[in-house]
Amino acid sequence: MALVLEQINTEGLALLSYIVGDDKAGVAAVIDPRRDVDIYLQIARSRGVRITHILETHIHADFVSGVHELQARTGATIYGGKSEDYQFQIQQLSEGDELQIGTVTLRALHTPGHTPEHICLLIHDAQQGKEPFGVLTGDTLFNLDVGRPDLVGTGTEKKQAAQLYHSLFDKLVPLGDRVEVYPCHGAGSSCGKSIGDRQQSTIGNERIFSDAFKERTEVEFVEWILGDMPEPPTHYSRLKKVNAKGAPIKGCVPTLQPFSPQEFQQKMADENTLVIDTRSMLAFGGGHIPGAINIALQSAFPTWMGWMIDPEKTLLLVVESARDLSLATEQLFRVGYDNLVGYLHDGMKSWQNAGLPLQHLGEWTVHELNQHKEDSTLTVLDVRTDKEFHSGCIPGAEHIYVPHLEEKLDQLDKNKTLATYCGSGYRASIAASLLQKHGFEKVINIPGSWSAWKSADLPMQQPA
Repeated sequence: MALVLEQINTEGLALLSYIVGDDKAGVAAVIDPRRDVDIYLQIARSRGVRITHILETHIHADFVSGVHELQARTGATIYGGKSEDYQFQIQQLSEGDELQIGTVTLRALHTPGHTPEHICLLIHDAQQGKEPFGVLTGDTLFNLDVGRPDLVGTGTEKKQAAQLYHSLFDKLVPLGDRVEVYPCHGAGSSCGKSIGDRQQSTIGNERIFSDAFKERTEVEFVEWILGDMPEPPTHYSRLKKVNAKGAPIKGCVPTLQPFSPQEFQQKMADENTLVIDTRSMLAFGGGHIPGAINIALQSAFPTWMGWMIDPEKTLLLVVESARDLSLATEQLFRVGYDNLVGYLHDGMKSWQNAGLPLQHLGEWTVHELNQHKEDSTLTVLDVRTDKEFHSGCIPGAEHIYVPHLEEKLDQLDKNKTLATYCGSGYRASIAASLLQKHGFEKVINIPGSWSAWKSADLPMQQPA
């Protein structure tokens, strides 16, 4: 017998899912699968195992669960924690319940806090003795961080935080320092405050290095975990409902239709349609389709799509390559954007060659912004988080966090030039493209933004 334990890292979501099994018995379980499930089937084939169990550590909020897609392909049973929120057939596990996968045993450990139904899964390998060698911690414990307890709903945060405290100190710490930790997320996920870079750890490592395990009372822990908690992305509450109900089965990632510039322009005429330009901020600034929203295809792409774009909208994509098209389509599929219509064939080259209208976005260096910042006809707009803004800003800047920009447009003067900045320019370009879409004609983006401003040692202000 050889233990099968393989981690699958899904970039963009910072999702870590797992295949655990026994290749002698030819069986395996998949834990916390993403929606495009071919990767699990490919690994199962390569390891000579059949997927017989599908497990969720909790009802996910940051991606569409692949449990139904995988069940449709394998016939495996779905398992999860105990909750009345599930609206589909699932075998609910209580504390101590065990699943036998060949000579590997998965034992449920009820660890509420991130969510009420959350379970961790202890991994027992018959060849390594009776004690568990590892634990699949879901969103309870990450490297250098723990799951945020504020995603369930308003008014439950303190209760969830207190439960998290006991899950950590009464359930996980007693497992012992040697036990290996296999979390559901790595750095970049918003399911924690600030998740570390390691994708695997141990209980002992986390006890030594994680702030969460500092000696505190329950009350002190609750105060600590809820203090300075970043605002959750807006799509989290939506996806939690999708996953509780059970996502519709699509079978595979969609293949998008290419449109000529003329066809693309016709599709844009529908008021429910949005154009998402996935190119870099510099390429977008040089020339783009009027009304397009710039969300560049970087690691944060699915998160910022979730923050900014209504899933009921019909979406058209502008991409630079076939690889970018495939990546964008996969990432949107994973966060539940099922209304993708197509993409611009041959990208902006075909658009410009067709002689169709182009819109430009002004771009200033931080030195140019510094020269203009005292101009009475200029508004410098900081679109970072409240915490970022209050830690230091460009003198005289106004502040609107980019996810709230559309609801606060009436606070801005269309007669003034608007210069947007964030940490690097990524969110500022999203903001600038939204402003243009809503009729602001004099808009400037600041590539490099706050990072470049600090590097240039330019003046800074501490907001009151």
